[in-house]
Amino acid sequence: MAKGLLFASFDTSPAQEDEFNDWYDLEHVPERLRVPGFLNAQRWVGDDNPKFAVATYDLESHAVMGSPAYQAIGGANGSVWTKRITAIAKRLLRFEGTQIVPGDVTGPANANGLLVASMNVDPAAEAEFNEWYNTEHLPQLGAVPGVLTARRFQSAGPGIEKKYLALYHLTSVDVSRSDAWSNAANTPWTEKMRAHFRDPLVLRCKKYVRKG
Repeated sequence: MAKGLLFASFDTSPAQEDEFNDWYDLEHVPERLRVPGFLNAQRWVGDDNPKFAVATYDLESHAVMGSPAYQAIGGANGSVWTKRITAIAKRLLRFEGTQIVPGDVTGPANANGLLVASMNVDPAAEAEFNEWYNTEHLPQLGAVPGVLTARRFQSAGPGIEKKYLALYHLTSVDVSRSDAWSNAANTPWTEKMRAHFRDPLVLRCKKYVRKG
């Protein structure tokens, strides 16, 4: 069965950093890891903008999001603290979906960097877009030295903001700035497909480390 993903990212500028991290570390992540089917939780901080906070949760399948255990804590059933923080911090992207390539891989625990690429695509070019991503783009980036995993997801939840999302776990965020990465990411086919991207969002992140 294909693995699922819950992805959340915030601009924490309007919030108090200490309180935001306390909420995430002491309540929000532990609450979700108690839900059957949540396999892991990883937190990240924007490398270009340290006020960007990212969290990734691998799921046994996307069906976990509809389970009674998750529904009891998600959405309108979020805690008072959750509602307070999410009303203050600015959401960049929330995504839930199914892993389409390779299908059954989870994020490695030893990654120190993460690159996130999400977007919609012109429907007229979507078939070629998926062929390009699956046969050239993802394999070439996945083969760059320092890339630990390369995965693609398609949205499956309500209120879809982005249809597609890719996650690249890296030994260091600097891998995404290397010549090898640039060469793999900038091919003639890639240049052709970029004209069909809609609402792209790219985030370069480093591993979050709790202070103290």
